[in-house]
Amino acid sequence: MPRPQKERKVQEPPKIQGMKPIGVPGQLLDKVVLLIDEYEAIRLSDYENLDHQKAAEKMGVSRPTFTRLIDKAHKKIAETIVGVKDLIFEGGNYSFIRNLVRCLDCGIVSAIEKNDSKFNDCPKCNSTNVVHLNKWFRNGQRCGKGSGFGGRHGRGKW
Repeated sequence: MPRPQKERKVQEPPKIQGMKPIGVPGQLLDKVVLLIDEYEAIRLSDYENLDHQKAAEKMGVSRPTFTRLIDKAHKKIAETIVGVKDLIFEGGNYSFIRNLVRCLDCGIVSAIEKNDSKFNDCPKCNSTNVVHLNKWFRNGQRCGKGSGFGGRHGRGKW
């Protein structure tokens, strides 16, 4: 029996729930699921330019595990681009280090403290039309529909 997968640390949730090619109706596209920990591996390695050892430490996994994550993520992204597929962010065994909220009126994304669940006003425009992005990805599943801006959002604890 394999050993249980270690929970991976993810800095913050993705700011969107997925991506799709322009000009192709979504119902005609096959989907590729990029796990949240694979997304984080891409963010740390390719966006933040961290070497595999430092990125692995940030995620709380071994360097070989991180290398497997980044390899899987690169293959999925290539499959999405070359195969013209819908890329969905969901699933995995992870915990977020910080929370993000997006104002649905002005679009600003703000980080909030983990225990500040009462955050309800946008710091830029004072709108109360805000969505907690962490709720989109609770329990390893993507919640709600939409592109990550103006779509429905999930309910539940974060």
